[in-house]
Order: sequence, then C-alpha cells, then structure tokens
Amino acid sequence: MRIRVAAAAVVSGAVVLSALALPVAAQAAERTGAAAKLTSFAAKAVQPRDTLGNTKFSHAVINGGKDIVLGTTGTKSVTVTYTATNASGIALTEAFLWQGTDSSTTDGITGGLGTDDDPACTETATQGTYTCKAVFNIHPATDMKGNGVAGTWKLFLGAWDLYANASSNDDVATAAIKKASTLTANATPEPVKKGKTITVTGKLARANWTTGKYAGYVSQPAKLQFRKKGSSTYTTLKTVKTNSTGVLKTTTKATVDGYYRYVFAGTSTTAAATAPGDFVDVR
Repeated sequence: MRIRVAAAAVVSGAVVLSALALPVAAQAAERTGAAAKLTSFAAKAVQPRDTLGNTKFSHAVINGGKDIVLGTTGTKSVTVTYTATNASGIALTEAFLWQGTDSSTTDGITGGLGTDDDPACTETATQGTYTCKAVFNIHPATDMKGNGVAGTWKLFLGAWDLYANASSNDDVATAAIKKASTLTANATPEPVKKGKTITVTGKLARANWTTGKYAGYVSQPAKLQFRKKGSSTYTTLKTVKTNSTGVLKTTTKATVDGYYRYVFAGTSTTAAATAPGDFVDVR
C-alpha cells in the first residue's frame, strides 16, 4: 500500500514543508510532488500540533549495502530501503542522498542527488511501522559535480505524520560513491621458452566525471598474479605501481603454462578492478 495523506488530518503543503528542515539544495522542484499531495487537502485539514513529529527511522540500507560505482555514461538505479515508525501514522516520507557538513544550508552541501519525495511505503503487521523503498536514478554525466565528490555520502530521511508533524534525520546511513575503474594485462612474448623473461604490461584507468572519459590512475599499487594452467587459484608474484599515465610494467620468469593478471584493490574514491588473465604458452 502506497501511503497517502489522510484528508481530515493534514494542513497545507506550505505549512508542512516549512516544518521539516529539508536540504536547501532539494527545496523547489524536488519537493513539488510532496507539496502537491499535501496542498490538495488544505481546505479540509485541521491545525497541526505545535510540536514536531516523533517519527523514527531505522534499518536503512543503501544499494544493498554495496558501494555505488559510477562510470561516465548511462543511468545507475540505486535502491534505498528503510523502516519508519510513528504511532500516529505516517502520511508521507522523503529520501535524499547528500554530501557535506550541514544539510540545512546550501553552503553546507557539497553534493546532493537522488531525491525521492514519495517513496513507496507499506504498513506492516505492527501498527504505525512502515517499510519503505526509495529509488534514485543517478546520471554520472550530469549529477556528479566534479571528481571531488567521490567518497562518503549520507542519507537524509524526512516524514510527516497524519497530523502534519514533521520529523527528519540527515545522517541515517552512509554509502560510498566511487568511480568505476578498468584494468588490463598483456604478457609477452608468447609463446616463450622455459626460464626466459616475460614482460607484463597493463593500464589502470578510472572514470573522470568532469571530462566524461576514463583517465590513467597515477601512482597506484596493483598486484601481479599468476595462475598455473589447470588450476583455479591465482598467486601474487609482486606489487607494481602505475606510472604517470596509469601504465603498469614489470618482468618475471616463465616456468610453466599459465595466466597472468593485475589486480587493483580500490581506494576510498575508486572501485576495485581485476584484469582478465592473459595466457602464456611456455615451451
């Protein structure tokens, strides 16, 4: 059941929206849907209580608990689930992903995206307890304002009860939004004589949200790994750092047939990546 506003219990949208300190960056167009729903009942509404609401939020999970990894194009749909509880009932909730120090001021928000002003909420068997789901459609090309916004983001949740009392929590949960990365590996020569030296090159690149392209990731460690033909397990041979353009290059001795690859563990701003194994025939 999608929550709808009770006609005899909600004041005008303007009064309700002013009671809830929603992020300034999301005020205007982002609230249009919620405001319209509440305003439609203004003529029949009773006056709200003088105090703010006591809706509590819990069990918030962003993107299934996984990092949100964004490339340079396309749309990433991110689901947020949470529980909202209020013995007085809940008329409407709102969800918002933001980054910064203070969600109540424009200066305090360095990034804001993914507002859902009418998440789907269903009342459980426990009266006054609702499970909710918001879906954010994120467009890296337009929503990610520069590369500096990669990192930790916070979840803002707001709600109005059936008497138009507002509640909010601007740090219910956090999630990492990271740049997608790519990694390659190429071992040469092939075939090669047993005991001879082979060179393994590769490149680590990551999404650049400013240019809309992938660029080499500089001075990052990657593990060179080897898997013997017929085995399912890779063994780390050494760690190599990328150069000024993101290129990896090192040498090793060829002993038996097998696959070589590079593995990048990722950082706080960039997702991990594993190159496909490159087979070398040793003769």
